[in-house]
Amino acid sequence: MTVDPGLDVRRLAAAARSILACPHEVQLVVDGLDDVTSGLDESVLEMQDHGGRPLLSCPADSALALAATDRRGALLTVTSGLGTPGSTDRDAMLTLSGRLDALGIEQCECCDELRMRVGLDLDFILLARASAPDDAPDETRVRVPLAAFTSPEHDLNRGFLQRSTEHANQCHQDELRRAVSALSQTRLGDVVGVQLTGLRAEGVELRWVDPTGAHRTLLRFPRPATSAAELGELLRTELHAGLC
Repeated sequence: MTVDPGLDVRRLAAAARSILACPHEVQLVVDGLDDVTSGLDESVLEMQDHGGRPLLSCPADSALALAATDRRGALLTVTSGLGTPGSTDRDAMLTLSGRLDALGIEQCECCDELRMRVGLDLDFILLARASAPDDAPDETRVRVPLAAFTSPEHDLNRGFLQRSTEHANQCHQDELRRAVSALSQTRLGDVVGVQLTGLRAEGVELRWVDPTGAHRTLLRFPRPATSAAELGELLRTELHAGLC
């Protein structure tokens, strides 16, 4: 299958990277491995997007770690977690083919378990509708060029921004409340709830509720972020909060 020259490759790559950064479900099939989750604490695979390269983490003695050491072929299927459940954004599926790569051992900070970082060296990427039947014609599946998919211009993709916002809102309410308290000169106990919305390279909107009602303010960064690390640093600086 070749790439249709009439497609907007940049937009195609941006859409594919957004799905990789914001998955709803991840499934992995490995050559010669009947059960990928054997030796894992849970049956759910945790996957991260690292510059367009899928990264997994597993116990160093698991079947998946051994398969990575052997550089076995693998097929990763990612369904979209973009937008809200039931939206058309969720009707997308990314299929990534390549070889596993053992990237090294790291020690888990919370339990001291030795874990293997596993990457997937890509050779083929397809974007399709999740609702399409298995016998759907090839025209319903589009090949994504690797060079465009891994381009740094897609690091701050829509999926990454959505997941970053969700993480901040779900895991850092205390830090966000303290930030709002300082920014609005409101007593911390009066800040009922805080929500980040509209996170982008140029800034973020901050919404909160206190005894006087609902409020919102737009925080503009001094410069647009050009990478995930820079975006995190700018966000922490503007909020004066211990976000991670």
